[in-house]
Amino acid sequence: MAENVAERAQPAPPAGPGGTSGSDASRDVAAGARSALRRTRRFRFGLQAGVLVAVLLLWWLITAVHLVPALYLPSPGAVLNAFIQANSCRPVAEGLTRTVCGEQNYYLWEHLVASLQRIGVGVGAAVVVGLAAGFLMGSSKWLQIAFEPYLNFLRALPPLGYIGLLIVWLGIGDTSKFVLLFLAAFPPIVIATIQGVAGVSGDRINAALALGASRAQTIRYVVLPSSLPSIFSGIRIAAGFAWTTVVAAELNNGIPGIGALAYLSGTQLNTPLTIACIITIGLVAVALDALIVRAGHLLVPWQGKA
Repeated sequence: MAENVAERAQPAPPAGPGGTSGSDASRDVAAGARSALRRTRRFRFGLQAGVLVAVLLLWWLITAVHLVPALYLPSPGAVLNAFIQANSCRPVAEGLTRTVCGEQNYYLWEHLVASLQRIGVGVGAAVVVGLAAGFLMGSSKWLQIAFEPYLNFLRALPPLGYIGLLIVWLGIGDTSKFVLLFLAAFPPIVIATIQGVAGVSGDRINAALALGASRAQTIRYVVLPSSLPSIFSGIRIAAGFAWTTVVAAELNNGIPGIGALAYLSGTQLNTPLTIACIITIGLVAVALDALIVRAGHLLVPWQGKA
């Protein structure tokens, strides 16, 4: 009997709405949130897929009824066939055994890899130099005042405006392309880093210094983590801008290169291949942007949670 009395005397877990316990209510709320997120993702994917199908159908219909000449707008099938040919080998002409592989002596994926390598070198150098310059300018008001006009001047210049000068200085090899892509990516990274450093709360810095942190430790453990969200935004913008500059960078001696292939196929009136290159450039740009966003979420998990 004493045991029964003790069992009745134990407090019951707090009841949630409808008489459920608090832990059960929390699990229900979490399950509902996950279910809502899955429904949102499915709706988003379905909407985007539906729009894509509608665009492809409209494109096919326009070409099927010959509203636009094939020279200006080839059919989706012709673009797909050009993409397949650019990634395979085929006879030079019907009835001949001699074959040609890809376009301009390279497969399309080899053109793409060459462009990505140039982007990697140019943007990579811009990240290293841009972060250093941004931290210096963000930490020193005098440096920011002195160099900000030149930074804005460089940011406003279109790449085609000085590609000819870079070729005169550095030749038509990859060096001029690397420098062009570096100059395209450098200003957004520096500006974003300056904004990130300037946006760090002075109370955080003073608190770290008051607790005995050195200047280097304050920069490493306070300023840099606080600036990372802005820095990743700048890198994202810089990578996108550099990728849009790849055609300009590869106008001269850019083979292999996806930008050069798109340009040359356009001058040769090979419209299906031009559109295939454009679609490839766009898809890779979306993939690169998603990769940078994902890296930002992994390295800055606290963003938006404080």
